[in-house]
Amino acid sequence: MNNQVKIGIIGIGNMGSVHAKNIYNNEVENMQLGAVCDIEPTKQAWVDENVKGIPFYQDYKEMIENENLDAILIAVPHYFHPEMAIYGFSKGLHVISEKPAGVYTKQVEAMNEAAKKSGKVFGIMYNQRTNPMYQKARELVKSGALGELKRCIWIITDWYRTQSYYDSGTWRATWAGEGGGVLINQCPHNLDLWQWIFGMPTRIRATCQMGKWHDIEVEDEVTAYAEYANGSIATFITTTGETPGTNRLEITGDKGKLVIEDGKMHLWQLKVPEREWCVTCEEGFKTPEKVYTEIKPEGVETGHNGILRNFVKAILQGEKLLAPGYEGINGLTISNAIHLSSFTNDWVELPIDKELYLEKLNELIKTSKTKDNVVARLQNLEGTY
Repeated sequence: MNNQVKIGIIGIGNMGSVHAKNIYNNEVENMQLGAVCDIEPTKQAWVDENVKGIPFYQDYKEMIENENLDAILIAVPHYFHPEMAIYGFSKGLHVISEKPAGVYTKQVEAMNEAAKKSGKVFGIMYNQRTNPMYQKARELVKSGALGELKRCIWIITDWYRTQSYYDSGTWRATWAGEGGGVLINQCPHNLDLWQWIFGMPTRIRATCQMGKWHDIEVEDEVTAYAEYANGSIATFITTTGETPGTNRLEITGDKGKLVIEDGKMHLWQLKVPEREWCVTCEEGFKTPEKVYTEIKPEGVETGHNGILRNFVKAILQGEKLLAPGYEGINGLTISNAIHLSSFTNDWVELPIDKELYLEKLNELIKTSKTKDNVVARLQNLEGTY
């Protein structure tokens, strides 16, 4: 391999078109746009106008066979991420996928196994990991600056969407076309950051309300409660039916509290850990002395292009990935657990019963209102991947 990574993009919709233009315009150092693919033939006009001279295909396998690519970027509806990644690995290509990793953990496990066997670089577009605030939050938690963790609360209700948004595609907000609602579409970044910073829970109890605020068949409001091995807990609340919304992440430990909200990071640190103070203080209402700091993390958020630059360096120089594709299963496991808990009206232990989840998902797909050809394509998920 030379000092350029030649990449093919599968899917040139909302995100794929952005990636294509960025790479074409040399905004990702040492990455060359080799070809683009989309099943919609009218996208040829978009290619001719925006990425002139770049080969256009309607079949991603044909693109891979005919172009001398080093890597592929997958930006298609969620169900197809794993099968395309697996095919790419089988052809000796490096792979980076848009989020989420997939719709259900069984297919993602197969993708991870294929990646492992191939030995190729495998990334996922978790661009929020480039945000200095979330990087600093992870650093503070992992370093023990907050002490023994007690609680994580994420209220993320600023994902407002109108009915027009949901009506913009026949596959959107359907079980057959998308595999879920706010959890699988808007929140994969939040679910990833939750586990990246605070860790994976041991069990989850949740309620998903289907079509509460919109005429859709999937969830547009979620409240989840999670428990951890050390006794700490987490609460996750999200919706697409609320405005003005809130985006507040609060993490508490026995040495302090961290809050990220409105683009600011606030840290309170106790001079004496709460657990120690609780058993040594002789006054019933007195709290330990606190030190407040507004943290202003260094660096800038590099977003999608930052993830792609890191992907290139991982291929060419062996740089460690900020967002390894293997980790995509973590946030998806939480998402599947939330869904499954709501489906069964019960606690769900992690790792989840992947066969039970797939069974419940298939039941929903069979009655999904999306186009018949999409339902037919997905009606036998277990045999697809």
